[in-house]
Amino acid sequence: MTPTQRKKLVVAHSTREGAPLHEVETNRALARWLAQILGLKFGGSYDTDLHAGRALYLLPTQTLVGPAQARALNIKGPEDLWGGYVDHDFICTKAISHGLLGPEAKAPQGWSALFCERVRKVVLDGLSVFALEDARPAATRLLYSGPIRLKPVHACAGRGQEVIHSLDEFEAVLARPDAAKLFNEGVVLEQDLHDVVTHSVGQSFIGDHVFSYCGEQYLTKDGQGEEVYGGSNLLVVPGDYDDLLQLELPDDVREAIEQAQVFDAAADEAYPGFYASRRNYDIAQGLDSNGQRRSGVLEQSWRMGGASSAEVAALQSFINNPGLRAIHVSSVETYVDQPLPANAIEVYRGPAENSEFLLKYVTVKAYDG
Repeated sequence: MTPTQRKKLVVAHSTREGAPLHEVETNRALARWLAQILGLKFGGSYDTDLHAGRALYLLPTQTLVGPAQARALNIKGPEDLWGGYVDHDFICTKAISHGLLGPEAKAPQGWSALFCERVRKVVLDGLSVFALEDARPAATRLLYSGPIRLKPVHACAGRGQEVIHSLDEFEAVLARPDAAKLFNEGVVLEQDLHDVVTHSVGQSFIGDHVFSYCGEQYLTKDGQGEEVYGGSNLLVVPGDYDDLLQLELPDDVREAIEQAQVFDAAADEAYPGFYASRRNYDIAQGLDSNGQRRSGVLEQSWRMGGASSAEVAALQSFINNPGLRAIHVSSVETYVDQPLPANAIEVYRGPAENSEFLLKYVTVKAYDG
């Protein structure tokens, strides 16, 4: 760390108005933990009166959007935060993963056709829709090849998604009272896969430290019985993707890492205002409706995410054990009230947004490869 970085105050920042308690408290817990690891002071949650104009290391819960927000928080580049920055809101959503219906389709300001072209071979078949009038023709084109998954671009943890099997089913979606609002805000229509494995691939840059990882994420059921994010099992190395690829990895994992690298490089090229110190990508691998194996990047996360606690645990392991080649870390989210497992690190215990109880914890295991 530079002398300037060593003077920074680590501050949590819950950017969503009315964010649920578990999100706010997880954000604070990770910021406090990171400050301890880096030997910096923890400044609590961001407060304009206390922190405006100060040298901060910020942990925002969402990607920062637009120069005004970054300027207000005194964020000038990736060295000032663990997260990311984009010029326009849609860039940090799953909307960028797919192209538009055609040149006449509605697009948000700042849309990059170049990005869509660069990632075309590393994503699943799909289209992004930003207007109700584009929805039916987009669905018609995609349904010709099989069922599609409807994904609101601002939803997270898998919430709000549904599988559409026919045009009749899609017509029922269009007939809903909120259809215009839904599609105008942005929807991804993407081929649906079955027997899916979701890989997590990413990198983080924190101070002088760089680490890269691969792994899998899995689902669990919340208190309402809805399938949501349940955790990630990661294999992390100090260094970049080349260091990760030096390990003995299965071919499907290598494919996921290479696809994430293409997506990551395309973002740097197509959106020049973008920067991020946390770069996480979800890659789905499964079978399409014809039984053909498919693999593609689903979306990016340039912000605090479900696997962030595991990443902090990995960083702590590398700092405490210089020369460590790799480490296994897992983040777990369970909606079943239970004691903390032996040797686990508790991140959050309390109510959830849609459930009475949520427990988040991390485990660390030696790599013996």
